[in-house]
Amino acid sequence: MRKLSRAAKFCMAALAALTIFAAAPTASQAATGTVRLHIVSVGAFIGVGSGTGVLYFHHRRYPLQMSGVGIGTVGISAVDLIGTVNLRRATDIVGAYNNAGAGITFVGGQQAATLTNQNGVVMQLRGQQTGFQIQLSLGGMNINMQ
Repeated sequence: MRKLSRAAKFCMAALAALTIFAAAPTASQAATGTVRLHIVSVGAFIGVGSGTGVLYFHHRRYPLQMSGVGIGTVGISAVDLIGTVNLRRATDIVGAYNNAGAGITFVGGQQAATLTNQNGVVMQLRGQQTGFQIQLSLGGMNINMQ
């Protein structure tokens, strides 16, 4: 068998060290927070929704306001959602959100959605809907801090 040269051993050790440091989480990476949202929407082909909520992030509580418009909405409903949000700082939650995946699922009053905004924040929500509503597309939702 060939013996590895001293330089090759050094390179392999340096590569292993870089791999370990690259895999370790840093302060600049996103952290997970929790959101609770209450949204009421009303519509006849174009729906309008608004609501309030709270972001819990790094042991602090941040009040939120939501507003949005949906296309193909008929009915009136309210939904209480809870979920997780990945962000670097609390202000990253502010922005316009769009549906990121397969859409919203209504099964026996249950609702689930994955939304993203321009800051790269991903919100995964689930909750209970009350009322009657048919919605063909989510449209968008704006979140602001109070």
